[in-house]
Amino acid sequence: MTLIKDAIYSAPFLQETLETTSNLYRLGWDERNGGNVSYLLHEYEVLPYLNVDDVKRIVPMNFDATALAGRYFIVTGSGKYFKNVKRDPSNNLGLIRIAADGKSYEIIWGFEDGGVATSELPTHLMNHMKRLAVDKNHRVIMHCHATNLIAMSFTHSLEEEDFTKTLWEMCTECLVVFPEGVGIIPWIVPGTNAIGEATAEKMEDVRLVLWPHHGIFGAGTTLDETFGLIETAEKAAEVYTIVCAQGGKKQTITDAQLQELADAFGVVPRKGILNL
Repeated sequence: MTLIKDAIYSAPFLQETLETTSNLYRLGWDERNGGNVSYLLHEYEVLPYLNVDDVKRIVPMNFDATALAGRYFIVTGSGKYFKNVKRDPSNNLGLIRIAADGKSYEIIWGFEDGGVATSELPTHLMNHMKRLAVDKNHRVIMHCHATNLIAMSFTHSLEEEDFTKTLWEMCTECLVVFPEGVGIIPWIVPGTNAIGEATAEKMEDVRLVLWPHHGIFGAGTTLDETFGLIETAEKAAEVYTIVCAQGGKKQTITDAQLQELADAFGVVPRKGILNL
């Protein structure tokens, strides 16, 4: 098959990535080079647009991703500004393939200015592996600096059950969107294997993990779903911020009502949160 030059610019997965990163920047969740996104692609999605045998560069990793060998990802770049992604995709994004040895990745497209994948790539890969083990349809890892969720990490209890319960109470849809609740890890230096391992441990049971005083880490089957998951939690955190500014709760959704909601939508709330 003869490929058209720059055909990748019409690829649905690239267009989705451009729209998502633009929205993350527009909402103020990915200032400067803050945040990162990786999207697992099937080879059949890539083949119409790129010659996958034409490897531009090979980049070593300090992480063994053998379990993902041969898998393709489109991923944001290290030190790249989200505000520039849509205007200049080929420098700010890369399409990579995990090498057979699991200790490096091959750049198939992008990072044309000599760039490399986000410094959080090992964290992303650890969490892709964890989520694929529990959800075969999993494809997206998204990290951003959602403003009100970060703010809550300074003023609210960081017990997972307490934090989850507050978010559920702030917006009716929250329990339906993330009935498994929110995971929370201690503050850890970003870009390290330690933060990836701690997050992946939580990701076995949840799709949202709060990094206190830093941001949020989300997982999902599509870019839209993952963005919407974070968006829903962030909206609840914003409502909580406004409620606190107005003097605090005087009434809220009761535990019995939250259970009614769960029953109506066929979801199972995380155990230990509702007192019934």
